[in-house]
This record gives sequence, C-alpha cells and structure tokens, in this order.
Amino acid sequence: MTAQGIVTFVQAIFQDLATFVMATFEGLATFWSATFHGEAAFILATFQNALFNTATFQGIAKFDAVTFRNGASFSTATFQGSARFNSVTFQGDAGFDHVVFERAAVFGPLVCAGAVLLSGAVFGGPVTLSFAARRLECRRTRWSSTAEVRLRYATVDFSHAVFEYPLTVASEAKPFVLTDGRSLAEPPFAGAPDATVRIASLRGVDAAHLVLADVDFSECLFIGTVHLDQVRLEGACSFGTVPPAQWRRWPPRFTQRRTLAEEHHWRARRPAAAQGWNSAISGAGHVGPAQLAPVYRALRKAFEDGKNEPGAGDFYYGEMEMRRHDRAGTSHAERRLLHGYWLLSGYGLRASRALGWLAAAMLVTIVLLMGFGLPQDDPKQEATGIVPRGGGKVTFEIDKADPQNPTGTRLTGKRLEKALNITLNSVVFRSSGQDLTTTGTYIEMASRLTEPVLLGLAALAIRNRIKR
Repeated sequence: MTAQGIVTFVQAIFQDLATFVMATFEGLATFWSATFHGEAAFILATFQNALFNTATFQGIAKFDAVTFRNGASFSTATFQGSARFNSVTFQGDAGFDHVVFERAAVFGPLVCAGAVLLSGAVFGGPVTLSFAARRLECRRTRWSSTAEVRLRYATVDFSHAVFEYPLTVASEAKPFVLTDGRSLAEPPFAGAPDATVRIASLRGVDAAHLVLADVDFSECLFIGTVHLDQVRLEGACSFGTVPPAQWRRWPPRFTQRRTLAEEHHWRARRPAAAQGWNSAISGAGHVGPAQLAPVYRALRKAFEDGKNEPGAGDFYYGEMEMRRHDRAGTSHAERRLLHGYWLLSGYGLRASRALGWLAAAMLVTIVLLMGFGLPQDDPKQEATGIVPRGGGKVTFEIDKADPQNPTGTRLTGKRLEKALNITLNSVVFRSSGQDLTTTGTYIEMASRLTEPVLLGLAALAIRNRIKR
C-alpha cells in the first residue's frame, strides 16, 4: 500500500485488527484522536510525516521496523497495551510528550536522529527504554514502577522528573542487539567519535532511587536535586575539570579535580575570570558558592558511600572552595582560616604543596641557624673546686659558659651539618641537644612547631588519595 498526499484518520475508530504492514505514506498521515480497540500493526511501514496525537491504543501497538523520514508526534496519546517500537528509525524528532504508557515492558531499541521527547510522559509499569538518540528530554516525566534507560549518544534532561521506584540510566558502549541477534544500524551517527551519554540536568529530581552508570556529568545542572547524597554512581562516570594549571604563580591557582558545571558558570562570570571556565547556557540561572557547597557535600557523601574515598576527595575540595569564597554564609575569620588551609596543603589533599612548604621551612631554618642560631664555638665545661687544708673532701662546681653569638665566617660545612641535624630532629618533633644561642633556641622552637604540622598535612593528603 502506497498513499500519496495527505491521509487522514482523524477520530477514526478501529474495532478489530488495524493493519498497515509495509504501508508507505508519501505525505502527511494523521491519526489524530484515533482509537484502536484491537491490535494496531504498522510493521515495516514508512511515514513521511506522522501525527498520532491524542490517539488511544487499547491493544498491542506494533511499530516494529518502521521508518519516520521526518518527525513523528504521539503527543498525549495513550498506550493501554504494549507499545513495540523495535528497530524503529526516526530521521527527525520523536514526540512522545505527555504520553501515557500503562504497561510498556520494552520500548525500543530505536534510532532517532533528533530528540526523543518524553516530557510529561507517564510510565505505569516496569519498562526498559533503549534509545540511540541525539537528545532525550524527560522533563516532569513520571515513572511509577522500576525502569531501565539504556542510551547511546544522547544528552539527557531529567529536570523535575519523578522516580517512584529505582531507575537506572546507563550508557551502552556497543550498538543495541535486536531479538534476531543483529546489531541495530545507526546511520545518523556514522562517524560519531563515541557513544557517550551526557546528563544535562537533574534539577528538581529526587535522586534517592536513581542509579547512573558510565555517563558524563560535565554539563549537568545539579542545583535543586533532592537526596543527591543517595544517588548511586556506577562505572566510569566523568565530571568537568578545571582549566589548565597556571604555573606562573605558586601555589598554582587551579589544580586538577572534578568540578560541577555550575561552578564553571559562577567562576566564568566573576571579574577577571581565568580563561577556560565555561559560561552558563541560557536558562541555567545564576548560582553562587552558598548554593554549590551543599551540592559538593552531597556528592562527596555519595562517593564515600560507594567506597570511593579518593574520588570523594575532589568534591571535598570543591566544598571547601565554595566555603572559602562564600562571603554571606562564612565568617571573615573562617574564610581566612580556610585560605591558610588551602595555601598550605590544598585542604589536606595536595601532598606536593605541603611538602613544598616543608622543604621551604627546613631551608629557612637551616639558613637562620647557620647565620644566628649556632654559637661561635661549642661552650666548654669548666670544673672549679677548693682543696681543704690538711686534706679532706674536695667539692667541684661544673659550669658551662654561655654560647657566644657567631662572628666571622658562618656558612661552613661543619655548621651546615649541625644545622641540618637540628632541623631534621625538629621535623619529627625531637630536640637535637645542640648548644644554641638565644636566637637559635627560638628558631628551633618555631621549627619544632611548624615543620611537624606540615609533615602531618602531607601525610594526611597522601592518605586521602590512597585510602579505600
């Protein structure tokens, strides 16, 4: 069957089997408000443009191997039985917004060159969705039972979606396999570098039942997500990163870590922002450190609950960064303290920074000891006593001269060895027992106070990166 021009079945009622197997519709085919009481079979059909808006499918709806050359709209339709879209190709957008799927067990696999629109749709029963699409929009979509969404290439928007039961979103590395064992062809994506799935937004979502596997969060908007600390992240989930380190200043302004898209947006709009931060897209809104700190805290807990302590460290770093920059919710004294913590050890996560400060402190201590702390010569002990007339007991008094401040040449190998010995003992909070000038005594006290702290911060940073 081949139909030319406009074919209309507006408000048509199909009592029994409605079959359009291998039919070709060269123009617009509209089934607006049609009712299918029995099975609707469109297997191997070809549509130029198709409208199934507000249609009702009371039986099984079979769209297996159908090709929609442009777009297709099923907006506000109702599928009371199974909705089979196995091996379907949409060369434009696939509109399923506000559709009710009462018991769709399997939806797909299908290929869509444009966007699959599921905004406002309702899934009443367990379902598995398999899409190779450029974009998937699920704004305010409701899943009333368990569901699994397996995707390729898609950028997904889950804004304000409702998950009443566990829902898994996973990226498929290889093409979907059909029931006959063949791989689903993906002509619209020929030459695509990879099949990465990107999450665009989780705003307004209750993530307590959400499982995400092998997806990219580099552009995801998290502000407003509820129970984000309970989300489960499986596989190789990736996040955005900071701009390359600027080594012209030390410590580097930015060190590599996972970041949120909203932090990129906030930093990009700051005065004198560094290059490399991504600006906000239209509609993303403006957020600041006060809103970002709880998000980083929740993701840190999610990683910790998943036994990924090193991964959680990046989100702890982000949380501390937001607290340090939050002028409204963090006091001035606390921000100064956090700034010092960042400067010395990167919030206990940058061992190289703490070790660098430790090496600098040791070098300063050695130089000061050689210049002012070590005496000119080691004081010698002197014993004095009086011998009673006629013999008897002799009493001696042993005394040591006060260390004398150095004069003349001070940078000698012998003095370097002594200064190094004192400094190394100070690092492990031990006294060297060396004779020092008054200035040297205070230098050693300061060294014994600061250097063990820096060593401890370095050890803490290493532990935070390797613990499990």
